[in-house]
Amino acid sequence: MAILRFFSLLLVGFVSELVGAELGDQTTLLAINKELVVPGWGVNSSDYCSWTRIYCSWNNSTVERLDLSRLQLRGNVTLISELKALKWLDLSYNDFDGSIPSAFGNLSDLEFLDLSSNKFEGSIPIELASLTNLKTLNLSSNFLVGEIPDELQRLEKLQAFQISSNKLSGSIPFWVGNLTHLRVFTAYENALVGEIPHEIGNCVKLLELEMGSNYLTGTIPPEIGHIKNLQIALNLSFNHLHGPLPIELGKLDKLVSLDVSNNRLSGNIPSALKGMLSLIEVNFSNNLLTGPIPNFVPFQKSPNSSFLRNKGLCGEPLSSACGTSSDSGHENYHHKVSYKIILAVIGSGLAVFLSVTVVVLLFMIRERQEKAAKAAGIEDDGTNNRPAIIAGNVFVENLRQAVDLDAVVKATLKDANKLISGTFSTVYKAVMPSGLILSVKRLKSMDRTIIHHQNKMIRELERLSKLCHDNLMRPIGFVIYEDVALLLHHYLPNGTLAQLLHESSKQPEYQPDWPTRLSIAVGVAEGLAFLHHVAIIHLDISSGNVLLDADFKPLVGEIEISKLLDPCRGTASISAVAGSFGYIPPVDEAFGEGVDLVKWVHSAPARGETPEQILDAKLSTVSFGWRKEMLAALKVALLCTDSTPAKRPKMKKVVEMLQEIRQK
Repeated sequence: MAILRFFSLLLVGFVSELVGAELGDQTTLLAINKELVVPGWGVNSSDYCSWTRIYCSWNNSTVERLDLSRLQLRGNVTLISELKALKWLDLSYNDFDGSIPSAFGNLSDLEFLDLSSNKFEGSIPIELASLTNLKTLNLSSNFLVGEIPDELQRLEKLQAFQISSNKLSGSIPFWVGNLTHLRVFTAYENALVGEIPHEIGNCVKLLELEMGSNYLTGTIPPEIGHIKNLQIALNLSFNHLHGPLPIELGKLDKLVSLDVSNNRLSGNIPSALKGMLSLIEVNFSNNLLTGPIPNFVPFQKSPNSSFLRNKGLCGEPLSSACGTSSDSGHENYHHKVSYKIILAVIGSGLAVFLSVTVVVLLFMIRERQEKAAKAAGIEDDGTNNRPAIIAGNVFVENLRQAVDLDAVVKATLKDANKLISGTFSTVYKAVMPSGLILSVKRLKSMDRTIIHHQNKMIRELERLSKLCHDNLMRPIGFVIYEDVALLLHHYLPNGTLAQLLHESSKQPEYQPDWPTRLSIAVGVAEGLAFLHHVAIIHLDISSGNVLLDADFKPLVGEIEISKLLDPCRGTASISAVAGSFGYIPPVDEAFGEGVDLVKWVHSAPARGETPEQILDAKLSTVSFGWRKEMLAALKVALLCTDSTPAKRPKMKKVVEMLQEIRQK
């Protein structure tokens, strides 16, 4: 079955595969309370929550990856030191408690360790410093106490160091700045004190820096401005920082989210911050800032709550205007505003008058031309040369009076009506004399053999028109002339998913739309699951073949292709399309030669990138809830694009997984 190219376009990011370890002929890998079970997908028991102790023991030491995340496991966890080759260990989102086992320090090859979202308590074991190959260490969302051990400075390869949402105390050690490979450092929601070390500016590869909700003091180090790659977030909120905002922050031209709220920062918001060209979200509230807010689009588009409770701040988007406080000053200001309003009203009126005049004149000229053409016995452009229709029909009874087949053909002869050009067809917009708007699909390189078997073709179209599913774009009619076939569909105003993802998102008025995208993913999956249920395989699933109606409900298009261009016939139309059978990963020149989107995502660990770093920051930085849903959806996308086809889930299962994400 063809797997969705659509999902890998829509859901970009990296997540770990959920797999059970495999050791050749050994089938028993996991011993639980001395009871042997098969791990991984084979474990369907509802007794996860009753497991009090896990022992992972292998006679073979070749296991490199173990993912037991999100299984509701609880109790203590002990790993036997025989797992010398283990490189990846994920125990996140369970209910493990007790201390973090010092035995973890024996896993000398470990590169990825995620113990987040459990109930681990006690201090961070210094034995973890022995894991000198470690690239990711995630201890977030536990109950850890004590200081950050200085021994961890030996982890020079660290790229992600995440210790947020614990009860850690002490200061942020200066040696964090020596971890020059760091891309993510999150330490928010702890009890950390002292100043932010100036050495943090040495971590020039950082993409995310979050130290909010602590008890940090001192000023914001200007060295943070050296971290030119900082992109996802800079969060220093809810601390006791004072002094001015460093002008060096203006050098962070890739940063999406800046939050310095709830501190004691003073002085002006520097105009140099206009250099932060990628900003989407800012928060300066609850400080001691003064002066005018710089005239900068990201600031003006922010809600006024982003600047509130700074008594000295003024200007947009706050309601307090900047300027002199005298009555005459206010009066002059209001006079200027009044004049501007009057001029704007007059200008608008003139523009409307001129527009109406031009439209009327054009209409009169057009009417005269039409009358002259009729008097000369000449019909509208191209009528005499219009090809003769061989066959045509409208399947929907109440639309037959509204569809003019001659007007359909005429519309496809004008390039101005072209909407999109796909692998198998070109789509045109056709406005009927009745006012009905159609989408007309002209099949490319239509074989004469198919035209000669038009009765079979018509029967297939009639059958497809009766497919009853909300997420399928069914044909409502057809026209055949010469060796050309035109398929009629309802016109959908919001275009294709490809346009939404790659064009609409670049517009200035674009608003983050993750819920819409997730809903689209669910709809497409449901449409494909239905097709598979009725034994129809789609030959060209892509974001360009997913159409969006007025409410952004997705409809899978091109469902006729597998029936009208049958690969079994070996026709020229289908054989000319390389790789149409099976799965084609989407390719983009931006990824480099020989690298497609799926390969790029799968190779994220090798590049030292975490899942969050690959997500679209315009969406993932809006809220934690969105980011969580995106990561879950990305996990589905990676399953759908597994290199082994047998491991890819059925579409019915994909629907279930995506619906679960939306319901959480």
